[in-house]
Amino acid sequence: MRRVPVPKPVSDPAARAAPKPLLMPMLCASLLLLTAACAMDESPGRRPPPAPPGVTAAAGSATSVHVMWNRASGEPEISGYEVYRGPTKVRDVSGGEHMVDITRLAPSTTYVFTVRARGVSGGLGPPSAEVRATTPAAAPADHRAPTRPGRLGGKTVGSKAVQLTWERSTDDRDVVSYDVLQGDSKIHSVGGEQTAAVVTGLRAGTRYSFTVRARDAADNVSPASPALRLTTAQGADEGRGTAPTGFRATTRRADGAYSIELSWVPPRTDGVVTEYEIQLDGEPATTLVWGGTPPRDRATYGFYVGREAGVAYRVRIRAKLPDGTWGGYSAERTVRTGG
Repeated sequence: MRRVPVPKPVSDPAARAAPKPLLMPMLCASLLLLTAACAMDESPGRRPPPAPPGVTAAAGSATSVHVMWNRASGEPEISGYEVYRGPTKVRDVSGGEHMVDITRLAPSTTYVFTVRARGVSGGLGPPSAEVRATTPAAAPADHRAPTRPGRLGGKTVGSKAVQLTWERSTDDRDVVSYDVLQGDSKIHSVGGEQTAAVVTGLRAGTRYSFTVRARDAADNVSPASPALRLTTAQGADEGRGTAPTGFRATTRRADGAYSIELSWVPPRTDGVVTEYEIQLDGEPATTLVWGGTPPRDRATYGFYVGREAGVAYRVRIRAKLPDGTWGGYSAERTVRTGG
């Protein structure tokens, strides 16, 4: 069996100019995170959890902001999350949740949010990257709710996700956001310019009921759309529809060594994809975590595979979804060094 060298980032001036993903596993993504992690709530036998990745914030109304993050992965196990507005903790949520609405805010104001994960031992990890959201201006004496969202439709994406679409609501002023409900529970929120959502983390072979409602700056809420019922596929699958698309792979030779150069379009999710697994010849070769702002369009990455010419590799990639589960694998490509 051919021994595959441990991949490492390609020495490429163009690549150095762009945000780089970082190889895992590692204790911290940077010296700054290492210092923060080691200084926070750690005692002998306790290791703090990592900072939650993929944090986003978007105004839900003139007085609320919807904060969402990816589930922190790895060890230790996560028991909960703390959400901060500036230096002030404003919400505690359980480890199974990864979004929350922060309310009672002021209109026309920019807020800064961070999230920290709490391990089962009680130790807190470092804060996430800061995200900002600006609430819109209040609408004086606005008591008219938006119209009901129309024509809610959708489809299942394998056994663990659905894609929803709907017709835009109208309002005498403006629709700021849409709430997505599963049964009677709000599970998600998207901006008022958006008329689609992806819901992940579902159970296989389960029937779900979804509705959507619109919200304006004054926090007036429309009637819910007619319910859409969808049943996820039975059994485990490779997450059809949650795989990276447009996957390409080529080889490159520099300084007598070969690298594999990859590019792909991240899977469509409402959260941010920050982590990928690369598989070579049917086996995991490396996991990479984006060290800068993760791309939402086409992503690129390259890694070293050795100096021998004429070696063929089969390569594919998959993404870790915001709910902490792995999505489907991309199409597999075969490349050959020196070919």
